[in-house]
Amino acid sequence: MPSLAIHRLPMAHPGDLSALAALIESGRLRAGDVRAVIGKTEGNGGLNDFTRGFFTQSLMLLLAAHTGEAAAALTARIPCVLSGGTEGALSPHYMVFSVAEATTAETGLALGTAFSPVMPNAAIGREAQIAAVAEAVQAAMADAGIARAADVALVQVKAPAGRGGDAAARTRDAKVLMALSRAAAAFGVGRALGDIAPAAAREEALLSDYALYSNRASISSGVEVVCNEVIVFGRAPGWVPGLTAGVAPMRDLLDLAGVQAAFAAAPGEVLGVIAKGEPDVSGRIRGHRHTMLGDTDIDAQRHLRGALGAIVAAVAGDGRVFVSGGAEHQGPPGGGLVCVFSRAV
Repeated sequence: MPSLAIHRLPMAHPGDLSALAALIESGRLRAGDVRAVIGKTEGNGGLNDFTRGFFTQSLMLLLAAHTGEAAAALTARIPCVLSGGTEGALSPHYMVFSVAEATTAETGLALGTAFSPVMPNAAIGREAQIAAVAEAVQAAMADAGIARAADVALVQVKAPAGRGGDAAARTRDAKVLMALSRAAAAFGVGRALGDIAPAAAREEALLSDYALYSNRASISSGVEVVCNEVIVFGRAPGWVPGLTAGVAPMRDLLDLAGVQAAFAAAPGEVLGVIAKGEPDVSGRIRGHRHTMLGDTDIDAQRHLRGALGAIVAAVAGDGRVFVSGGAEHQGPPGGGLVCVFSRAV
């Protein structure tokens, strides 16, 4: 039976895996037990953010050296979800999720992973991507032994942003294509979990009907992946107890109570935090105008990460929080969600 462990590690630069190497060399973590990695790099978070690919390449080379498995094979089975941008109080870091064999008849926090087929540019932000993500979520649930959608706490997806010329894609605007990819992946999660009715989770509603969303979907997109990489967290029998994933929605960017609710749902030692947020497309927060969407000097997502990062880090008392913008259909519109991983003490 499996036992899940979470290690939150610092990085001195986007290719720094020294903390993970030290864990492996000390015997505290077997390289072959690594199942997924989620982290924040200090890049710009945009289409040309190559810090994410640099980290992934460095990670797979390290694991290959210790396991004897080819780096390409590791890349094809270990989701590596990197989000660029550590503005303000945010600190570059990564969470390593490992699974070791253990014996238990109890129920605990489970992890499952799956990869969709390669997504051609023309499929990004369309029904094909929605369906592919929905199928991958179901496969990841089966991998974790999670039988019911109600037992899923969070689904983290790294979605492709398209590569090369995208003349056949839905848009030539790189930022819009990234947003469509995130939105389609969120619809796929929502469809798989029943958070969005299948009849409503259609490509025509992407980036238009913001009443459709999932409080359990966290999506990042980038050019460093060519398929949808899916990680599912939830409760399942046969997993060693002791770890918790507390998840709560944020109704807007100032929803401190929503952030606190996620932490309250995961008492104990905090092992990692994931937060998604989005500048309200109405241009207002609680009736007052914000300027994130109209600033031509600083990208709106950089505004978002700095602001939301400060709020979440203040509650956590730690800058090592995964804060990602682009929360299209992920949590309430203009808001987002927070997930806290903890260990009972």
